[in-house]
Amino acid sequence: MKIQNPHDKFFKETFSKVSVARDFLSNYLPQSIMNVIDMDTLEPQKDSFINKELTEYFSDMLFKVDINKNEGYLYFLFEHKSYPSKSISFQLLNYMIEIWKAKVENESSNELPVIIPLVIYHGKKNWNIKTTLGEMINGYESLPKDVQKYIPNYEYLLYDISRYTDEEIRGEAINRIAITILRDVQTKDIKGIIESILRAAEYLRQIEDKSSGIEYFETLMRYIFSARADLTKKNINEIINKIENTYPEGSEAIMTLAEKFREEGKEEGIIKGMMEGIERGIERGIERGRKEERLNTTTKLLTKKFGVLPEELKIAISKLDLVTLEVIVDGIFEYQSLEEVKRYIQQ
Repeated sequence: MKIQNPHDKFFKETFSKVSVARDFLSNYLPQSIMNVIDMDTLEPQKDSFINKELTEYFSDMLFKVDINKNEGYLYFLFEHKSYPSKSISFQLLNYMIEIWKAKVENESSNELPVIIPLVIYHGKKNWNIKTTLGEMINGYESLPKDVQKYIPNYEYLLYDISRYTDEEIRGEAINRIAITILRDVQTKDIKGIIESILRAAEYLRQIEDKSSGIEYFETLMRYIFSARADLTKKNINEIINKIENTYPEGSEAIMTLAEKFREEGKEEGIIKGMMEGIERGIERGIERGRKEERLNTTTKLLTKKFGVLPEELKIAISKLDLVTLEVIVDGIFEYQSLEEVKRYIQQ
């Protein structure tokens, strides 16, 4: 039950199912791409290309598929930070290069497959950056077209699902549930989350296989309990009472999960606090835990890029707040020296 990154777990448990991934792609890929993709050949791959230090912020999934009658890939990058990464196009390029390198090294092939990159984002802030690598290259846009052709550039598909309306969410029941919950889990208040759960229950009633529906409802509620530590025992009781009227099969699943979280939370403190309604204690505990994780990530990434850090710099970084640590990590690919990092400390 202990989940280090509930967003990652929910994303992979949902979209690793070929039927769900196929449904998503069929509903959201541009028609021009759908025209050259053979969805019957869609096959999930086991590899992940995310650095361990960045798994708190990103998840990825790779699907093999025939593109224009040749072997190709669709690469999903799921960003679960609260704000978009300015360096996302550069990170994506790194991951695509890793995929190509693996292809060349493992199969001794001199031909590279087509990779179509997709970014799924569900942060609180609007995605306000362009979806091309050229945007990161200084002066690229002002170069003549016949010069631009010598400089690498590409565009990725963006799905900013936090901005989707109910009408814009398409697909079969599982897809609509997943996108609705991913849209709402970081942006809605408790009342909004409860409404989203009830909407998900309505969608689940459309699934003919009741056991599959209940199984996915458990996956859904496990995610919500883990991602929203501000849910109180009173909130959970309210959800159970309302679910009994709309999706009675799911009320027992919620009670079972709530009890498991309560029991296992005796050692964790945070989960126990959630079940007992000690909201302020939960928030402080989560804040400390997140800061510690981000501090470790920040130190590891800076050390990997610049070598052993001066002790005084490590001490100064340890005193930074959570938001500043996130900003430093977000710009890790752009720094040329530690002096650029120190400006955050001097503020």
